[in-house]
Amino acid sequence: MYNKKYKGGLEYIRSSDDITIKEAIDRLLDAYKLKRKFEETSILAVWPTLIGKATANRTKQIYIKDKKLFVKVESAVIKNELVLMRRQILGRVNEHVGHVIVEELVVL
Repeated sequence: MYNKKYKGGLEYIRSSDDITIKEAIDRLLDAYKLKRKFEETSILAVWPTLIGKATANRTKQIYIKDKKLFVKVESAVIKNELVLMRRQILGRVNEHVGHVIVEELVVL
């Protein structure tokens, strides 16, 4: 498993049955059918990064159901702004996950 180099350091040689931690977590999430929920939770965690802190601070509630992203805001101005930026927000959300997880944005 370890190969001692001539400079005194150890180098790990990966065998064919070894997997990375990322691969192991992906397999675990797939096995327990938690991958979608994990992706949805990651979207909620990075919401301020995706739309900006000022808008995120005025977001009262955000959740995903049936491939729809529901966002409840306290201001009519912010609501209008989110409606106008609908395509950009959907693009950023799906880009964050790496595939289409949300198809529609509903602003409440």
